[in-house]
Amino acid sequence: MMISHTAEYALRAVVWLAGHADADLGTPEIARAIQAPPGYLSKVLQALSRARLVVSHPGRNGGFRLARPPADLSVLDIINAVDPIQRIRQCPLSLDSHRGELCPLHRRLDHAISLMELAFGESTIAELLAGPADITPACELLAPNERPGGRTAPPRDGAFDYYKTPS
Repeated sequence: MMISHTAEYALRAVVWLAGHADADLGTPEIARAIQAPPGYLSKVLQALSRARLVVSHPGRNGGFRLARPPADLSVLDIINAVDPIQRIRQCPLSLDSHRGELCPLHRRLDHAISLMELAFGESTIAELLAGPADITPACELLAPNERPGGRTAPPRDGAFDYYKTPS
């Protein structure tokens, strides 16, 4: 399971804000730094603000800043604010024999999702900042047309929820 572009942009923005805690940063500046579409990032930052993970200071010299220290923000907090991880609640095969409980496959898949949630919940933004500085994420090494699915930005139809990266 991959995280959505929305969650990825949110994580990039929060990590950028955490690394620049001495100033309020505007959406255009953050968008340039994290290579995100400014209009879409604006929606992501609004969702983070509604979740009280970032604070917005309006005005000419305003911008965004983290609402809590990076050590108090988990990766799961950020993801859940913009695009919560979906657990498997019923067997999507709709077989009569699976009513009321998950089949063995979907039980295993839901368990894997729970482990992913646990890993995200135990990982803080401070830990991400403290990671090795000499590692370049693979996505930065690829040209946009070489990235999985060839996508560099969310769809233009204004869809905000449930935009997932192709698997």
